[in-house]
Amino acid sequence: MSEDFDKAISLKAVTKIYKTGDESVVILKDADFDVKYGQTVAITGESGTGKSTLLHIMGCLLAPDSGNVEYFENINVYGLDDKKLSKFRNKNIGFVFQFHYLLNEFTCIDNVAMPLFIRGMANKEALKIAKGYLCEFGLQDRLYFKPYMLSGGEQQRTAIARALVTSPAVMLMDEPTGNLDPFQAENIHKLILELNKKYKKTLVIVTHDKTFSGMMDHTITISNCVIKDLNSPSGKTGKGA
Repeated sequence: MSEDFDKAISLKAVTKIYKTGDESVVILKDADFDVKYGQTVAITGESGTGKSTLLHIMGCLLAPDSGNVEYFENINVYGLDDKKLSKFRNKNIGFVFQFHYLLNEFTCIDNVAMPLFIRGMANKEALKIAKGYLCEFGLQDRLYFKPYMLSGGEQQRTAIARALVTSPAVMLMDEPTGNLDPFQAENIHKLILELNKKYKKTLVIVTHDKTFSGMMDHTITISNCVIKDLNSPSGKTGKGA
């Protein structure tokens, strides 16, 4: 997508309600904010406040009950049918989760190339691109290892390479260093922020790590179902988050 657009993602009055039996639990209420191209945004808040729910809605994995999610200023993603939404997600969004979700029956290079295989790219070309990212992340000696043979930090670097392999404009991460020790976490933090500097990726990251969130351009938090802009003097939900 062209970087001529100012906004990568826009949430417009997004509400999400979970129903359990006769009870309804509001998770998000009228979430309304923008993420600009090239920004790094941290989503913070106490456990159970809806951070992952927000990220999944932004990532086209979970539909809101009301409101719209727009990408690149004019694409209402939840107005797309399932096939088009899946194609849009594969092309434009990279995901990294707390658990790496690598497939142990495949090698690292096959895991990283998998989104390109799904896209229909020829195996030779897909593996070449995957190898490039793995080597860039210092995993040139792990190309043909199975994921269970890797350290936690190596697994997460492989997962980041997989998210990056399709050259998405936006990368969404849910506690990407939550399972790592402080040393490994610090290294992954540096790697993630380098994606923004080197590749101009828009990053939206759920994290409990205050040091990591402090490295971001912008920080929002969720409290009582409402998004608050921690970078705004008023602390109110802000456009251009």
